[in-house]
Amino acid sequence: MKKTTLFALALLVAASAFGQAKKPTLMVVPSDNWCSQNGYMMEFDNMGSTTRIPDYTLAIQDDPDLINVVSKINILMADRGFPLKDLDAETKNLARSRAEASMMTSRSTGGEVSVSPIQQLRDQARADIIMQITWKVNVTGPKRSITYNLQGLDSYTNKQVAGAQGTGAQSFSAEVPVLLEEAVMAHMDNFSDQLQRHFDDLLTNGREISISLRMFDTSDVDFETSYGDEELLDIIDNWMEANTVEGRYSLSDSSYDYMDFEQVRIPVYNERGQAMDANRFARELRSFLSRAPYNIPCRVENQGLGQAMIILGEK
Repeated sequence: MKKTTLFALALLVAASAFGQAKKPTLMVVPSDNWCSQNGYMMEFDNMGSTTRIPDYTLAIQDDPDLINVVSKINILMADRGFPLKDLDAETKNLARSRAEASMMTSRSTGGEVSVSPIQQLRDQARADIIMQITWKVNVTGPKRSITYNLQGLDSYTNKQVAGAQGTGAQSFSAEVPVLLEEAVMAHMDNFSDQLQRHFDDLLTNGREISISLRMFDTSDVDFETSYGDEELLDIIDNWMEANTVEGRYSLSDSSYDYMDFEQVRIPVYNERGQAMDANRFARELRSFLSRAPYNIPCRVENQGLGQAMIILGEK
């Protein structure tokens, strides 16, 4: 009886420790709206189309309140046991990565590597949740208050999974981080619970990604090519069913030269304890197609944490 009781207690402690270790990693950033309102936007050439994106580096260097606000939210979330990636540190790491990427060129065309700076930041930080904060200081005579909007976005899908907003009580305080803390404290526990429920769902039901497959014009095969009694499309469809969490995925569209999978649920961690993303999952499918009896050369194009494309027919 004593041994049984001790074993049960050991399991309980282990389960508790495991649960504590499985909190989502967060990164706090100013929202696109805040960056736009305060003039911290830059233009990015997205395959010939100009896209405006936040310039976090300039905002951190130029706005004295931003780094203090981010630090305050970091502290509030760290107090609740959430691991965090620091925006300032990650942007500096990104700058170093850009310097290295600028030295890289395509082996075949000599073209430069072109990746959205925001996507590159998210890929490098690998935070599960991006916490976007928007705030505005209201002034009434000598008193000030703060109106805020805090959003928790899944890094892989960009879907909002938690939120809190409101206006704090008026105060004589001149410090924006103090005003923000006073305004958000009443909602932080509920906000944290929303984040944790979302992450618990991911651990149980898998992380959501999307995978696209395309064919080179020079490919010797297409998705209607038969291997034995099955076409390649069905072979890939069966692989997806076997390798997703409880076979959860949707083949949203397909033809002889393309397949698009959405709502693909993959494990948060693989059997080696590594965090899974769309690129890693796509590489596993590439490895499957590259082996006998298919022997199809494939190339994976990383399109972010939650998206990847596999191009069949060449490397």
